[in-house]
Amino acid sequence: MSRTLFISLDGPKGTGKTTLLEAITQTLRADNKKVIRLCEKKSDPFRGETMALVNKLVRNPNQDLELEVCQRFADSRRWISQQVLPKQPQDSIILIDRWYPSDAAFRRLLPFAQILQLNLARNVRVPDLHVGVVTAPEVSWARAAARSRGLGSTVIHSLEEQVACTEAFECAVRDHGWALCRNEGTIEDATMQVVSEIYRLFCSAWWVVRRPSPTFYPPPGWSLPAPGCLCLRGAGRQSATTRECR
Repeated sequence: MSRTLFISLDGPKGTGKTTLLEAITQTLRADNKKVIRLCEKKSDPFRGETMALVNKLVRNPNQDLELEVCQRFADSRRWISQQVLPKQPQDSIILIDRWYPSDAAFRRLLPFAQILQLNLARNVRVPDLHVGVVTAPEVSWARAAARSRGLGSTVIHSLEEQVACTEAFECAVRDHGWALCRNEGTIEDATMQVVSEIYRLFCSAWWVVRRPSPTFYPPPGWSLPAPGCLCLRGAGRQSATTRECR
């Protein structure tokens, strides 16, 4: 791989994204992959001003104000796309905690298709892999209640809102063909699911770069790219390995 792979993990609050990101990072680094961890919130120099606007939107919900919020988030992602992502090492896997798919969970008045176009029109980088992390809303709500900071959300304040948030996000995952990780079992199972999707990207990227011609097909005995490039040995804590892409 001669370029970065950009992977976003999105979803409602309390679905275990941060824990999952850490487990994915450890698994990939154990396989000698160069992993860069980013967080949209921490990479955004305009976050304070935007969140002040979000608080205003919560007090006075209306489409014009939500459009302004979405525009500001898209502007911030454009800045990150131009100023942060290009500076990451080549041959690295960039994992980011939240990107524009999360707007499908938290915006209520504008259709997500319109929000998506706001981002694309600003040349916000499109992830090589979108991973939607979800649980049943009752599960994420209970998890949030059990942690010291609670749900930690500016816009979600009740289980009913968490249900609506989860349903809207899962609908967007289906509509846009994002990878869905239902993080209700063990962290090992969820980790292996996402890692398998990442290794599929490796093989697909090799195929695009190295395939000699549009009419070339591998002879017998050669390994194919996705979906056959990942070999999972067992489950749980055992490691993922890739077949050789020659």
